[in-house]
Amino acid sequence: MNKKRITKSSGNVFADMGLPDAEEMSLKAQLVINLQRLMKLHSLTQREVAERVGTDQPSISKILRGNLDLVSVEKLLAWHSALDQEVDITIRDKFSRRANPKNKQGKVSVQACFCPA
Repeated sequence: MNKKRITKSSGNVFADMGLPDAEEMSLKAQLVINLQRLMKLHSLTQREVAERVGTDQPSISKILRGNLDLVSVEKLLAWHSALDQEVDITIRDKFSRRANPKNKQGKVSVQACFCPA
């Protein structure tokens, strides 16, 4: 009988794979996924997005296909702003609550709300 070994995910696939800058890569991926959702929601083409954010269509295409090294978190945030999205950054102090003393690293995440106007 062949038993399969299952490893529980940390919630960050990049960290699970042992990649450097895993937290940044995860944040970029979340922002790109959000960009794809915006494009679908507003029926925007890659060319239209490129024009609005000040880049070219091939760059948008590469980033949407996962070439995250081509763009910074700052640039992705600026693109969201250029696409008329409100970007809020919230910092919460979890130090004093110490729910899990073994995990001393914070968490960065993207929460998007596409509410009808």
